[in-house]
Amino acid sequence: GRDRAALEPNRGNALGGGYVKDIAFNLLGSHPGKNIKIYNRGISGHKVPQLDARWEEDCLDLKPDLMSLMIGVNDYWHTLDFDYKGTAQSYNDQLRALLDKTFDALPNLKLIMLEPFAVAGGSAITEAWNRDFTPYRKIARDVAAEYKATLIPTHTLFQDALKKAPVDYWCPDGVHPSLAGGHLMAEAWLDAFGSIYA
Repeated sequence: GRDRAALEPNRGNALGGGYVKDIAFNLLGSHPGKNIKIYNRGISGHKVPQLDARWEEDCLDLKPDLMSLMIGVNDYWHTLDFDYKGTAQSYNDQLRALLDKTFDALPNLKLIMLEPFAVAGGSAITEAWNRDFTPYRKIARDVAAEYKATLIPTHTLFQDALKKAPVDYWCPDGVHPSLAGGHLMAEAWLDAFGSIYA
């Protein structure tokens, strides 16, 4: 829901209406003297190749101290519904190439990775997801470990949340979080941020 023409940091319309804005409220409100600049460059529906095509402008040119990355759901989903020919192996190779490029340019970058997730019971989640999406989640976890990222186990976070409220409350289609689901993600992200900058 962000305005893609608004490129300045810390602007509500540039941050969108999801978990990134929730994070920004917390960080900016809690650290007024730190000159924190928060950008949101996420684009709904993108896969790693599309991310790679805009990476110079949307990431490297900003020279971030910390980057937050969540990618992988569409790399699988679009093989089901959009005739995308990617595989778990191509996701693995493309993600690693993207991060190699990133750390070559920004060797001191701190990285938070959110595991791609599919919440059980969501309207878009079929049996195929339960069987074929698991490798993508494992790849993201393995890549996070290899590149020394702080991993947020988003899939587990939502599965645990289902003990408190049904899937419609957190993530109705299993892929796009509700306001409550976004807040859940933001809280986990802020915990991860706190562990990096303790």
